Amino acid sequence: MTAPVASRTVRVDGPQGYAVHVGSGVLALLAEHARPERRVLVVHQPGREALAGEAASVLTAGGARPVVVAVPDAELAKSAEVLVSLWSRLGQEGFTRDDLVVGIGGGAVTDLAGFVAASWLRGVESVVLPTSLLGVVDAAVGGKTGINTAEGKNLVGAFHPPRAVLCDPTWLRSMPEADYVSGLAEVIKCGFIADPEILRIVEEDPAAAADPLAAPELVVELIARAVQVKADVVAADLKEASLREILNYGHTFAHAIELVEDYTWRHGDAVAVGMVYVAEVAHRAGLIDGALLARHRAVLSAVGLPISYRSGRWDELRAAMARDKKSRGSTLRLVVLQGLASPTRLEAPSESLLEEAYAAITG
Repeated sequence: MTAPVASRTVRVDGPQGYAVHVGSGVLALLAEHARPERRVLVVHQPGREALAGEAASVLTAGGARPVVVAVPDAELAKSAEVLVSLWSRLGQEGFTRDDLVVGIGGGAVTDLAGFVAASWLRGVESVVLPTSLLGVVDAAVGGKTGINTAEGKNLVGAFHPPRAVLCDPTWLRSMPEADYVSGLAEVIKCGFIADPEILRIVEEDPAAAADPLAAPELVVELIARAVQVKADVVAADLKEASLREILNYGHTFAHAIELVEDYTWRHGDAVAVGMVYVAEVAHRAGLIDGALLARHRAVLSAVGLPISYRSGRWDELRAAMARDKKSRGSTLRLVVLQGLASPTRLEAPSESLLEEAYAAITG
């Protein structure tokens, strides 16, 4: 019998502070959010029926009345049509402000469930159970919720912190390898912007970092460190006024890739390419040296993440980048590094510099 992995708890401070619990057996903590007659919408992605059933059992044992609903997989869940269908279900079941929404699945489902909770009766409580690496280190922490539109990703949303985040590493073991590796991009991002120890851990044994079965304790350590980075930033900037933008390192170009590719790219894969792109921009702007630029390519490729993109799409990508949430008017703003763990913002970089950086990643 496999020994349980030690749990770690990271506190996300703020006006509505909450805890992120990572480790074996954390599902039992869902009982703290059950009470007699409380209605609970349990939203889950395909393939998570068993976990949704276990969550419903925990809630029922506490006297709650769970309503379990499956939604489409991945980004297909984050549509206005799915959102409206869940609102209808909440109305049919008579959900009130005292009730709860639980999201089970990857980042798309936790984003959706969070926005359902944020928008129903102007806000009900939510708890998220991320079952993907990307979900726990990125989407589940910080209270950003939302859905996609035809014009872009996450353009409709709200800040609505959950009451708790629960992640058992065993839930990650059923992830396809490519999806797990994709999630590592957000972990590695935290290493570049704030915690270089993450990079050291990954570089020391990239094979173990890329395999949730190989070293469970290492997985918990990487998750906890990445969550701590995000928690620290979120606590200092709840509404993404300034500091929180550093969490979008690599994301401006990544979101452009996702839009141009009609969301067929994994988010983490796009972020990996996006980080190499902004590293190229920063290097050409004289902000980072060649060694740090090379380190981006080395650590990302070591775990199997992509570090290049195809040529011939610059006009479409540049148009998509102009819609980025960090832009102000017609001014493009990129999160870049001016050294390891030293992020800054580069405003209005020249068009020639941007295109040169694109050419450098299309080899």
